[in-house]
Amino acid sequence: MTGRLILETPRLVLREFLPTDAPFFYEMNLDPEVIRYTGDRPFTSTAEAEDFIRAYDQYKVNGYGRWSVMEKITGNYLGFCGLKFHPDTHETDLGYRLMRRYWGHGMATEASRACLAYGFKELGLTSIVGRVRQDNSASIRVLEKNGMRFWRHFDFEGHPGLIYRLTAEEWKLLNPDG
Repeated sequence: MTGRLILETPRLVLREFLPTDAPFFYEMNLDPEVIRYTGDRPFTSTAEAEDFIRAYDQYKVNGYGRWSVMEKITGNYLGFCGLKFHPDTHETDLGYRLMRRYWGHGMATEASRACLAYGFKELGLTSIVGRVRQDNSASIRVLEKNGMRFWRHFDFEGHPGLIYRLTAEEWKLLNPDG
């Protein structure tokens, strides 16, 4: 079974979550460094990760969501990246999480860039935000490399948080060829 392909980049494929991603999702969230800044707890089992994937309804509800990030050449699961609509704030945010062994290779930046382009070009979004803990410098760099700029502070589950933002107009200026 293959998930619906959403995006391709030079090195990556982003597709909808599949139940077969559960062992990798479980492994990724088991790493305390991976979830250190997220506020999430680790899954207790592969079955719990699979239940999460099966219950994930963002594709049906909003037409988009977080997507599995796969390395194009090997087919290896790297993590996830994508967009999520928050009805309470009427904002769409960019989120990403990769297994630690894939950190530092520009994969999160590449996947995020593709998701931003999809959000502005295909979905017609007017702005996209990125929420990050203030002490998560690596994630802040990913947002900034993609043209997002600090917008405002917020409380990130008891920690100082920052919201970065990119508007469609700003994205077009940064990407004149689309």
